[in-house]
Order: sequence, then C-alpha cells, then structure tokens
Amino acid sequence: METTAKTKLDEQNKQLIKATVPILQKQGTAITKRFYQLMLSNHPELNHLFNQTNQRRGDQPIALANTVYAAAANIDQLEKIVPHVRQIAHKHRSLNVKPEQYPIVGKYLLLAMKDVLGDVASDEIIAAWEKAYGMIAQLFIDMEQQLYEEAEAQTGGWTGFRNFKVIQKIKESDVITSFYLQPEDSLAIPDFFPGQYITLKAEIPEEPYTHLRQYSLSTSPNKDHYRISVKREAGDAKTPNGKVSNFLHESVNEGSVLPLTAPAGDFFLNRNDNRPIVLLSGGVGITPMMSMLETVIHTQPNRKVVFIHAAKSGNYHAFKDRVNTISKQHTNVSSYTLYSQPENEHLCDVNGYISYNWLHSVLPTTNASFYFCGPKGFMQTTLLILKQLHVDDADIHYEVFGPAADMSAS
Repeated sequence: METTAKTKLDEQNKQLIKATVPILQKQGTAITKRFYQLMLSNHPELNHLFNQTNQRRGDQPIALANTVYAAAANIDQLEKIVPHVRQIAHKHRSLNVKPEQYPIVGKYLLLAMKDVLGDVASDEIIAAWEKAYGMIAQLFIDMEQQLYEEAEAQTGGWTGFRNFKVIQKIKESDVITSFYLQPEDSLAIPDFFPGQYITLKAEIPEEPYTHLRQYSLSTSPNKDHYRISVKREAGDAKTPNGKVSNFLHESVNEGSVLPLTAPAGDFFLNRNDNRPIVLLSGGVGITPMMSMLETVIHTQPNRKVVFIHAAKSGNYHAFKDRVNTISKQHTNVSSYTLYSQPENEHLCDVNGYISYNWLHSVLPTTNASFYFCGPKGFMQTTLLILKQLHVDDADIHYEVFGPAADMSAS
C-alpha cells in the first residue's frame, strides 16, 4: 500500500467511506483489536512502539477506533480533524514513528476490517478505504516531518534518541519520584513549552522488547537539565504493575543512563495570555502543572495564579512543600489542596472531591485560562464543572495521559 499526497477520492468513494461510519461506531473497537493482533503477530518488532498495558486494557484499540471514525466522518473535510492529527503527530514524532511504517499499518487495518465485517466489507468498500487511508496517512507523515525538522533545528535539538544521565533522584511522595536528567554528551539541550513531555526508552533486563513511555516535564525550561516525576504504577486484579514505572523506581539510580527523544506535545502554557490562570491537577497530573507554575512565576510575575491539586492524602501529595513556598513568596499565587482520604482533615482545604460549589467559591473570575490534568474521572468532573461555569471553550485546555480518551461523562 502506498501513501501519497496525490491520492484523491471521488464523490462515490467519499460516499462509500461515509456509509461505513455507523458500522465503525458499532464495530470500530473490534476492528482495531483485530488490527493489533494481526500487525503485531506479523511484525513483532513494532511491539516497542505500543504500551502493552494500554493494549491489555483496550485503551489503545479504542483510541485508534475513535481516530478512524473521526476520519471517516470528515473524509470530505479532513481539515476538521487537523487538531486531532496534530496531537497524535506530536506523540508519533516523540515515539520516532517513521513514514515507512504507515503502509504496514494500512495493510493490517484493511485486513482487520475484512476479517471483522465479513461480506459487509465489499471489495468496493475496501478499495475506497485504501485510498482514504493513503490520504490520511500522508496528512500524518507531512505533519510529523515538519515536527522532526523543528525538533532538530532548534538550539540543542536532535532527532531520534539521545542519552541522558540521571544526576538526581528525589522522592516526592509515597508513589512519585523525580529524575533529573542531563545529556551524557554535555552539549546544550533545547527549551520546551511548559506542559510538554519527553519519550523515555527503557531497556529492561529479560524483557523481549524495549518499552517507550512519555512523561511530562515537571520543571520550567531554560535549565541545563530536564526533570520528569514518575508515579509508581501499582497493579490490581485486572492490570499488572507498571513495567517502566517500577523499573525506574527500583532499578534506575543516579548515574544511570536513559535514552530520550526531544520534548514534544501540543498541550502547553500560552505565555502571551496575561489573564488569570487556573491550574488544576489530580495525582501525578501535577507534573505539567508544576512546569507551568514555575514558568509563570519567573516570566509573568504579576499574573494571577490559582493552583489546585487533588490527591488521596498528604503522603501521596507531590511537590507540596514547593507549592506552599511559592504561594507564600508570591502574592499573585493562591494554592488549594483536596484530599479524598486525608490522614488529618486540617492538612487540606477540602476533605473530598472537587465540586461546582467549591470551585466557584475560590475562583476570582471565570475569565481566565484553565489547564487541567489527572485521572480520567477527575478530568471528566473538572470539564463538566467548567462547562457549568460557562468557561469559554477556547479557555479550556487539558492533557490526557496515554491514548486519547473520550472525555464525556460515563
């Protein structure tokens, strides 16, 4: 299968693609699950590109199904999905995805459609989808090429992986540890936009494949090092322990070397906005918020900041002392904490969860820029509250850890 910018769809093919939208809504996840089975069994070398935990949970197939559905629904107006494509393209650039991998994806996606849909996927429909995939793939390839060039062109920039040495390892809470990373070659590193992430390659002994994980940078730019703050992911009855997070906590120490790709991501602080900013986080979602907070106090010292963090308890609260220090030293910063299971209810502002009434009571204004990140439930609740507060959609910014998820309330 070729991917070429010259691929065009006539009206008949567009109608065939649109006609599959109801089918994709119903069978999309089954198709993408089958796709991953087929592709990874025939190309096991691609296993390193995919988070195996997300595969087991079904998050990755659902995310792919949502992307395929969005493309089908907008096949005659692909510009409508450009923001979604850009978000994924950042992840692909960070993961080092290459143009030659797209035909492989296309081949097995079409085979999966045929397998799952049977006679419904006629030769005519498959042919139309082959052309459509060529258009969509080229959209990704072109955008990713631009991102590769931008990553390499900036001062200290690079493409592919670059070795970084752990210069400090600091425990931030019972479950979160920070790793301070300097380039092994001692050369310059590029700045980044507060809120962006890096991809880390973990080479774990006795694991058949390397593992790639994306972690938000948790400090401000303009330093000679990067910092990531990683939550140790404990397993449960359905999910095993996080391979990479436990490897980092248990086996990576000061002096260890980790390969990284250059910072990426389209979720970041708008430093041209001087209105109040509200930073809301749950759990390890505090990491990009810390980068934004540290940046604002240095570059916009008069900008009003409301910093809100939700955690299980004080023992699970990372950067607690740092945020308290900032709020005491900077009169423009107000900080609040919510603990769902506090050891002492006097150690937090709210014993429980974020709510409409409480958030409304602490906000100086809704004419502000809102950024939030955390577990899916926290984010769904926060998004719902912001909508109820009539915050403008253009002022709502959030980051979903892992594959893009449906943020509608379940």
